[in-house]
Amino acid sequence: MKKKILFVCLGNICRSPAAEAVFKSIADKEKDITFIVDSAGTSGWHEGEPADSRMKQHAKKRGYNITSLSRPVIADDFKRFDYIVAMDLLNYTDLKKMSSKEYHHKIYLITDFTKNSNYKEGVPDPYYGGADGFEKVLDLLEVNTVKLIQFIKEER
Repeated sequence: MKKKILFVCLGNICRSPAAEAVFKSIADKEKDITFIVDSAGTSGWHEGEPADSRMKQHAKKRGYNITSLSRPVIADDFKRFDYIVAMDLLNYTDLKKMSSKEYHHKIYLITDFTKNSNYKEGVPDPYYGGADGFEKVLDLLEVNTVKLIQFIKEER
């Protein structure tokens, strides 16, 4: 079985490339599902740029290698991916506006998969903060990635 997942944040330089790397690392242990994983931004501000160096540095400390280059969400993404996972409510809302209703069932908020989460509005953007913000993002992505994989397995 093959499932395609797209992680989305605003600029595709912090949260969604980190989500892509964390998911790939954790999902690599799955034997009965093959995952195709990518990330994109609801804006094209950073198109072609690598991920934020601070996010790459914090991810590397945990053994995650962020190699993706920023790209914007395109119309074909809504057809191509099985799950489109927004990092926060703003991106979730933007994705719904960008897509036709026939694809809305594919769009999720990253924290939708974790019951009793204190982060109902998603993963906070660490861009303008300090090191703690990047660490918190990675903590949340690790927990929510495991829950997302469980959700996908149960949905089969």
